Amino acid sequence: MATVILVRHGRTTANAAGLLAGRAAGVSLDQIGRDQAALTGDRLAAVPVVGVVSSPLERCQQTARLILDRQAGTPYTPVDPDLTECDYGQWQGRTLSDLATEDLWPVVQSQPSAVIFPGGESMAAMQARSVAAIRRHDAAFEAEYGPGAVWVAVSHGDIIKSILADALGMHLDLFQRINVSPASVSIVRYGAIRPSVYATNTDAGDLSWLSNGIGSGDAPVGGGAGQKAP
Repeated sequence: MATVILVRHGRTTANAAGLLAGRAAGVSLDQIGRDQAALTGDRLAAVPVVGVVSSPLERCQQTARLILDRQAGTPYTPVDPDLTECDYGQWQGRTLSDLATEDLWPVVQSQPSAVIFPGGESMAAMQARSVAAIRRHDAAFEAEYGPGAVWVAVSHGDIIKSILADALGMHLDLFQRINVSPASVSIVRYGAIRPSVYATNTDAGDLSWLSNGIGSGDAPVGGGAGQKAP
């Protein structure tokens, strides 16, 4: 299959204020977030991506634009509502410190598969739609560009954590063990046998090796020699 680069949006004004932005309109990157996203764009500049799929929310589209500005080609740029933020319902817009006093908070931490946000979405539904969207786009990019295709999905922290948990074969109740920082890069390849996770939560380092694509086949016993530089 193709290879997907999962990018969380850069830091926002809501992140800096300790607010749970959810799907609220008008939440944009702050200057630190713009700098973070620009650095991610620089890291990806050497990788000829065939598409950049974004959540419809402003902070993701801003991040996607900073990645696209550094691409030599003209990748396909769809917006997919299935990659949008979790619907946190009545939790949206509240401070994290306030939410931490709610009875539901420890359930979010230890048993997210049982969580339905009041007036919002369940975390299980969030994972199901986002994983389905990633796999759908991945199959489409491979069908059009071949198994060496590399593409980017720009989304949100909990969305990317849930996608990585699925790729790692982890139950959703364990997904809080995964960290996904603003503008970080994680890399997944969906093979014929199983997904392979090549990176999680990276905010520095050379990604030019992705320009060669990732070979398919069995996992090397002992770890192998790693990826070849371009």
